[in-house]
Amino acid sequence: MRKIVVHMNVSVDGYFEGPDSDLGWHQVDEELHRHFNAEIREMGGFLNGRRSYELMAAFWPTADQDPASSPAMVEYAGIWRDMPKVVYSRTLDKADWNATVIREVDPNEVRRLKAQPGGDLALGGADLIAEFARHDLVDEYRIYVHPVLLGAGRPLFPADGDRRPLRLAGTRTFGNGVVLLRHERVRS
Repeated sequence: MRKIVVHMNVSVDGYFEGPDSDLGWHQVDEELHRHFNAEIREMGGFLNGRRSYELMAAFWPTADQDPASSPAMVEYAGIWRDMPKVVYSRTLDKADWNATVIREVDPNEVRRLKAQPGGDLALGGADLIAEFARHDLVDEYRIYVHPVLLGAGRPLFPADGDRRPLRLAGTRTFGNGVVLLRHERVRS
């Protein structure tokens, strides 16, 4: 069965975006981007909320045409365009670039999606991650901790009072100081 895998960048103090939606603190160099490409290339699809999808769709469809794009960025643009996407949104009417819009997170439908053949599913968007976690649908967290303290912003994990035990599945330190923490859900 496919897994639902969170892929998210956070600051050391747990924010996925800084004040005013700032993402300029991300330290994605060529090494880290090649790693992202290798991870995402093996996935069977993206599951995103509307805001995450719109952020990605505003840049990646044509990023490979920009002469300033690095080789890893050019490669990722093709991966992103071709990868099937599910966009969870109550307001978006349609989505391009191999995307399907779904209005609500239905746990039974997500379980059916997980049972389909193919690679794991990359989950992105903090609100959508929280919704999937509430329904116990997240199988693995791949959290990329960037060496910066933001002091404010939007935290990745809401203070919802729910304890979710996890098992360390691996770590990796990149040359730029980013640390990947991989944790899997503990099944009871």
